[in-house]
Amino acid sequence: MRHPIKKPRTWKPDLTYGSETLTRFINAVMFDGKKDTARTVVYAALARIKKDELDPLETFETAIRNISPLMEVRSRRVGGANYQVPREVPQQRRLALAFRWLINAARSKKGKPMAEKLAEEIMLAAKNEGEAVKKKDDMHRMAESNKAFAHFAW
Repeated sequence: MRHPIKKPRTWKPDLTYGSETLTRFINAVMFDGKKDTARTVVYAALARIKKDELDPLETFETAIRNISPLMEVRSRRVGGANYQVPREVPQQRRLALAFRWLINAARSKKGKPMAEKLAEEIMLAAKNEGEAVKKKDDMHRMAESNKAFAHFAW
C-alpha cells in the first residue's frame, strides 16, 4: 500500500519583514518554546546589520543562499562495503542545514550576546566567509571527492 503524499507546510510571513524564510529561521533559533525570545534575538541581529548601513533582509537572504549546500554525501551499502554517494540536496533540507549551520556557528562564539554573534555570522556569510560557509565548502569537497561513486545513486 502506498503512503499518502505529504502536504507541504505553509508558513505565515513574519510581522516586521514579511518573509516566510525569516519566520522559519526564528523557529530554528527558538529554544524550549520561547518564541518571543528567539524573535527578539533575530530582530536585534537584523537591527545590528541595519546599523552597518546594509539592507537586513537582503543580507540575510544572501547569507542563506551562500550557506545552502547543493550536494551532500549519503552512505549507501553495496556488496558489503559502505560508499559515500554524492546526492543533490532537496530544497527543504538545504534550508534546514543552512539554518542549523548558521545558528551553531553563532552559538560557538563566546563572550558576546547572541544577537551580536548572529549578526556577525550573517554578515560574514553574506560575504562568503565564516564558519557556516566553511561547513558548506567541506560538504561540497566531500561530495566532489566521492564523485566516482555517483553511479550507486539509484
